Amino acid sequence: MRVSPHFAEGGRVFVLDDTLPMHGYIDCHCHMSAGDFDKDIDEVVENSKKAGLLALVAVAEHSGEFEKIIELSKRFPGFVFPCLGVHPVQEISPEQQRGASLRDLDAALPIIEKYKDHLVAIGEVGLDFTPRYVKDESDKESQRQVLIRQAQIAKELDLPLNVHSRSAGRPTIHLLREQGVQKALLHAFDGKPSVAMEGVKAGYFFSIPPSIIRSGQKQKLVKQLPLENICLETDSPALGPEKQVRNEPKNICVSAEYISKIKGVSLEEVMEVTTQNALRLFPKIKSAIRP
Repeated sequence: MRVSPHFAEGGRVFVLDDTLPMHGYIDCHCHMSAGDFDKDIDEVVENSKKAGLLALVAVAEHSGEFEKIIELSKRFPGFVFPCLGVHPVQEISPEQQRGASLRDLDAALPIIEKYKDHLVAIGEVGLDFTPRYVKDESDKESQRQVLIRQAQIAKELDLPLNVHSRSAGRPTIHLLREQGVQKALLHAFDGKPSVAMEGVKAGYFFSIPPSIIRSGQKQKLVKQLPLENICLETDSPALGPEKQVRNEPKNICVSAEYISKIKGVSLEEVMEVTTQNALRLFPKIKSAIRP
């Protein structure tokens, strides 16, 4: 519902309701703790604000970066919002990765408990059935157990899940539904639009990165998804408009512009609807940026 200003007095506008749309974007999934941003984080944040960002959700992949994400949220209060979780793929070394196990989660749980009141979501969590990470069914089951436990934590804390589902779109959506998850964001979904629509039926949101401009799969996905289920993300420093070039939150407008083109609606409408979607999904952001 749009509400007109009630009356103006002494240059101040009094509004009957607070449901007026906010003007700006929300990056629902980015990796601000990545080493790629260590040298120029202030500039990256400043440029993202100039590009129209109201807030960004800084996600984690492993417990080793949790404290850094919390520090960033304190350094940029009301703009960087922390999201802690264990990613389905864990790094052994820069050249070697493996699927997540409950042991990885054991290291994460005390830190999640410590900062639970600061979090806007649990993530990045999910499943990744890319063949190089899963050798057999037991590897898949291990990832499932880690996701199930984090889904339970999210429910206990009344927080949404920020979800990765590479090469595992259908199993991820099925598991979320089986676990009774009601609030979830499927980031950079790489499955078929028909599978994504199962997520739409469950009330889940899908965030679209700037790499849409070079991804036929993402373009088909956006064509099918209702705008009411779409959010924006950058996944910085990955999934930028150009391959192998560091992505930044300021590129959020690339996603918005391309969605507007595919959907045949104005950029203003994409901004308004995706931001309202993000605020519905992450209510803690709404109260922080518009008390």
